[in-house]
Amino acid sequence: MADETVLITGAGGGLGGATAKLFADRGWRVLAADLTPPEPAENLIPLAVDVTDPASVAAALEQAQTHAPQGLDAVVTFAGIMFAGALVEVEDEDMRRIVDVNVLGTYRVIKAAFPMIHRRGGRVITISSETGWQKALMLNGPYAMTKHAIEAYSDALRRELMFLGIPVSKVQPGPFRTNMVSGIRTTFDRARDRSTYFPALTGKVGTMAVGEEKRANDPAVLAETVWRAATSAKPKRRYSVRPDKSRVVMNRLPDALLDPLLKKVLGPAR
Repeated sequence: MADETVLITGAGGGLGGATAKLFADRGWRVLAADLTPPEPAENLIPLAVDVTDPASVAAALEQAQTHAPQGLDAVVTFAGIMFAGALVEVEDEDMRRIVDVNVLGTYRVIKAAFPMIHRRGGRVITISSETGWQKALMLNGPYAMTKHAIEAYSDALRRELMFLGIPVSKVQPGPFRTNMVSGIRTTFDRARDRSTYFPALTGKVGTMAVGEEKRANDPAVLAETVWRAATSAKPKRRYSVRPDKSRVVMNRLPDALLDPLLKKVLGPAR
C-alpha cells in the first residue's frame, strides 16, 4: 500500500493524466479527479468531480477521506479550460465558465482539501501558465485573466500557508501536447465565426496560435516538474517549464514598442 497520497484534478487526460500516471507508476496513491476520471489502475483511484459545483467538490473530498484517512501529501490543480475571443464580444456565459473552472475551481478544491493537507503536513501545487506571468495578448484576454488570477491566488496562499509550514508552488507550463493545444484551431475558428469587429484579426492570430502545436513539448516533461515540486525537500515557489521563446521576447519589449509592432504585423482589426 502506498504511503504517499496525491489528489490531482484534471486527471482524466492531457497533462493531468500524464502526471497522475507518473505518480502512480512511482508508487504514490493517486486520487485522479475529473468530470470523466480515468479508469482505475494500480495505485490510481478515480474520483468524479465537477470543480464548478461546491457540492460535487465536497463529495469528492469525502471520498478522498475514505481512501486517505491520514491526509494528503500533495494537491495538484490541473483542471482548466481555454477560451479565445475579443473581450468586447465574449458572451457572459463563456466568461463565467472560464473563471468558474480555472479560478474558482482551483480555489474550491484547495479549500476543501486543506484540512487533509494540514493534517498530513502536505503541500499545494497550482497549475498556472506562461500566460500567467506574461503580458496579456489580443483575443487571449479571458484565459489570461484567469491565469493572472491563479498567480495572485498562489502568491497570497503561499504567504499565508508558510506560517503553517505548508509549501505552495505554482507551475507555469509553456506549450505542451494536450487536447487543449490541439483544439486551438477549432477554438479560434469558432471565435472568428462569431466575431463582428475582429474576424480577420482572429483568423491571423489563430494561424499563429496553431504554430504552438508544432512547438508543443512532451507532457512527460511537465509531469517530471510536478513530481519535483511534490517530492523536493525544498520545493521552489515557481516552476517555469518550457515557455514559448517568441512570447518571452514579446514580454520583454516595452509596451510602447510591442503594441505598434503587433498592430503592424497583424494588420487592421477588420
